[in-house]
Amino acid sequence: MHLRLLPLPPSADSRAIEVVERKGLGHPDSICDALAEELSLAYSRWCLERLGTIPHHNVDKALLLAGASAPRFGGGEVLVPIEIQLAGRATTQVGDVRIPIDELAQESGRRWLAENLRGLDPDRHVALRCRVGPGSSELVDLFGRGAALAPLANDTSIGCGFAPLSQLEGIVYEVERALSGAAGRELPGTGTDVKVMGVRRGEQIALTIGCALRSPALPDAHAYRALRAELARRALDVARKRTSREVEVAVNAADDDARGVYYLTVTGTSAESGDDGEAGRGNRANGLITPARPMTLESVAGKNPVTHVGKLYNLAAGLMSQAIVEEIDGIHEVECVLVSRIGHPIDDPQLAELRVRCDLPPGERPWRDAEALAREHLRAIPTLWRELVEGRVGIDRWPLRIAPRGA
Repeated sequence: MHLRLLPLPPSADSRAIEVVERKGLGHPDSICDALAEELSLAYSRWCLERLGTIPHHNVDKALLLAGASAPRFGGGEVLVPIEIQLAGRATTQVGDVRIPIDELAQESGRRWLAENLRGLDPDRHVALRCRVGPGSSELVDLFGRGAALAPLANDTSIGCGFAPLSQLEGIVYEVERALSGAAGRELPGTGTDVKVMGVRRGEQIALTIGCALRSPALPDAHAYRALRAELARRALDVARKRTSREVEVAVNAADDDARGVYYLTVTGTSAESGDDGEAGRGNRANGLITPARPMTLESVAGKNPVTHVGKLYNLAAGLMSQAIVEEIDGIHEVECVLVSRIGHPIDDPQLAELRVRCDLPPGERPWRDAEALAREHLRAIPTLWRELVEGRVGIDRWPLRIAPRGA
């Protein structure tokens, strides 16, 4: 393993320009990621319970084809269901035991849709199809060879992470969660397809928010405009609690009040008619899209949690960065890049680079403590699958690890 620590340039908060994006749960890309990940988790749990192990699988391909709808104030209907195709590769037979991949895809997918996308009926509004086939013989063999010793990397891949979130990153994340979460429950016309784009120029922050509003809960254009204004007010309130910088908010900026053109949907997601989706095109593992930070294009959702470094290294990099910042005095910010090599033990990356912003120069105790903690996290990668399957670590959220009850 080649581990090196380098000084980090000025913090994200001090840069002249910063751009951050988050796609909410109801965004078509987020839906694809969520259903791919739910299938992997359901598969892993089913196999652990019945077989005592997790066989090889990568169900990280998902495509959403938008349906057709006719929203209207006070009502509306979905004319053509949303079609979601889940694809990838998985072991479907172990000895005499058949693994019911199709049933697991239907059950896990429809359950997630019902629990997370209010306004959408998974049975009436979605056609969910499973296209998972058998795994390649080379990767299945590689998966099995690593089982007796340290798991072997399933791919040559890059994982990136950083901590803490910058001020703008925290604002973008919290605004989306507030609008699709608490505000959505209190204001029935709010959909779950909420996308937030944050741009900071010096001390000025601009938030552009797209939120699919639900026509059945809005009797007329006046109610729509009132809800749009209330969502802007709530977003501004969330932002002002996190910053003293100047903030402006625009919600549904493409609306044309004079012509009666509004972002109106029946179910609260653009997937019902206007927007297709694909796994891997949305948020990174920490729930954000941050082009000025180290960021990989690796699709995390749906990859097996045992050997696929495309998932494990992105999570490990984020968890490692967060732990170093929280546990070591004098270190204020960390960015981490991990690079694997297929066929090598997952706890032995060919490169582990940490860029650290610290009060003291390299070689002092905080740096040595950071290196020791980084090595500890790398050694723990082979057990990270358990935290994933148990739900203590997850993707598309910050922090990545959920604190134990009572902590």
